[in-house]
Amino acid sequence: MTAIIDGIALARRVSQETADTVSALAVRLGQAPGLAVVLVGNDPASEVYVGRKIRECRKVGLRSIEHRLPASTREAELLSLIADLNVDPGVHGILVQLPLPPHIDAGLVLDAIAPGKDVDGFHPVNVGRLSTGTGGLVPCTPLGIMMLLDTVISDYRGLDAVVIGKSNIVGKPVAMLLLEREATVTVTHIETRGLSEIVRKADIVVAAAGSPGLVKGFWVKEGAVIIDVGITRVTRPDGTSALKGDVAFDEVQHARAVTPVPGGVGPMTIACLLSNTAKAAALSLEGPGGRIASSAG
Repeated sequence: MTAIIDGIALARRVSQETADTVSALAVRLGQAPGLAVVLVGNDPASEVYVGRKIRECRKVGLRSIEHRLPASTREAELLSLIADLNVDPGVHGILVQLPLPPHIDAGLVLDAIAPGKDVDGFHPVNVGRLSTGTGGLVPCTPLGIMMLLDTVISDYRGLDAVVIGKSNIVGKPVAMLLLEREATVTVTHIETRGLSEIVRKADIVVAAAGSPGLVKGFWVKEGAVIIDVGITRVTRPDGTSALKGDVAFDEVQHARAVTPVPGGVGPMTIACLLSNTAKAAALSLEGPGGRIASSAG
């Protein structure tokens, strides 16, 4: 019987731990740690995501500092706001919601965030620290994936792990985290030749290709642990819609454990965002040496 890895329940536990940490930090800081959320434009999906993140911040006691800017905001204006937030002692984490309007260079904006306040873990300094195993803030989704895997796996040494997807947000960072645990990692993608044969050898499968139903049951060996990161809205024959992952869920009942879609990786991403904000606040108390890096320059 395949175990379902419950991301909702684990996210609740992680958030409770974060709430306890935030409460203790508030005493030391003189106020609750603050997360600045920047939303440019009125993309409907972004509005939903930002609203949810703000609600979750409040639940764990974080201060949510909202900056809602019109779609016409110039790149220079946004960069100026980021510079101000970087030096604001009341702001411990900065989150710029993507996508940004097309006239704004998202890479330039994300690189402008101080590494010590980069709670998404996207800054090159944090990426470099992840790749060398020297700390920093870890991207939220990969961090959540490892926490989900930890509920099933206690020793990764020598296990074969296959990551499907090579993005900087999920694929590459989770591969580095698995390597740090001494798993043997193969990074693949949609264009990989013989993908099914590669996956069939894996003890751990992380599917993050954004291709609904890509991983079929016959791809997966018995006893494998599967993390399904994909989430795509598909239209059924009757015209209704549903969310579907990268894994053909009903076909992998011979796996040891699998995450559902929804209810698996998604809740953990937000829980890890809150945890990263608390971590950034704690590092700010350690002074420049423990700050990761106090500025982007």
